[in-house]
Amino acid sequence: MNEVNKTLYIPLYGKSKVSRQGIILNDPSAERIWKEEAFPIRGKSKSKWLAYNMAMRARVFDDWTESMLQQSRDALVVHIGCGLDSRHMRVKTPRSEWVDCDLPDVIEIRKKYFQENETYHMVALDASRPEQIELLPDCDTAIVVLEGLSMYLTNSQVQGLFQALDKKYRELHILMDVYTEFGVKASKYKNPVNDVGVTKLYGIDAIGSIIDGLRIRFVKEHSFTPAALVKELMPIERIFFKLLFTGKLYRKIYRLYELKA
Repeated sequence: MNEVNKTLYIPLYGKSKVSRQGIILNDPSAERIWKEEAFPIRGKSKSKWLAYNMAMRARVFDDWTESMLQQSRDALVVHIGCGLDSRHMRVKTPRSEWVDCDLPDVIEIRKKYFQENETYHMVALDASRPEQIELLPDCDTAIVVLEGLSMYLTNSQVQGLFQALDKKYRELHILMDVYTEFGVKASKYKNPVNDVGVTKLYGIDAIGSIIDGLRIRFVKEHSFTPAALVKELMPIERIFFKLLFTGKLYRKIYRLYELKA
């Protein structure tokens, strides 16, 4: 696997750790896969604070996907850059079809742990090649999950991905996390992905410039760390966690955008 693909083990570790503790995220699949894969992460990647943050991010994406499905039961769910995530199992709301997408090496590993069925499929897809969006099923409405993806794509590649999605689906609901340009600069010194060899990341300061000329519109910005989830930590941990992952400085580095068309 290349360096970008290896970053999937960082959130996998975080979700498995938190799930074992019985807080924030119930993810027995992450526990099992982490144990079997035994990928050697080190340094900041094994920080319990990062584990809490990764689990909260996953939970926010889960809850948003649940809410979108409750509004559009016939929608197609597309998770691009899925890694070894088990969101399709954690989200309990019925759906017509769910497609998890990632690069071929990742999909090959996923197939060791997850089985396709009538409503769940896995597709090898390169998000930097927008023409591959045509590999996805046709549907009127698509709920698109872009978690931990945009920072590995240039702004023009993100724009190309949005153009392809905008063209293929009549109605779109998108949730996407992004680094800011400041966040990219800061990440050269403090980003856990450095521990697996990633040295090049990309940031987005003006989401409007990415969706300019498309039907896609900005809806709102979400929090990665809702108060209700932070409260699941031990009282002394909440204090330190809030210093690291909440407030103006964190938002200056990292954003979570909801979009729709």
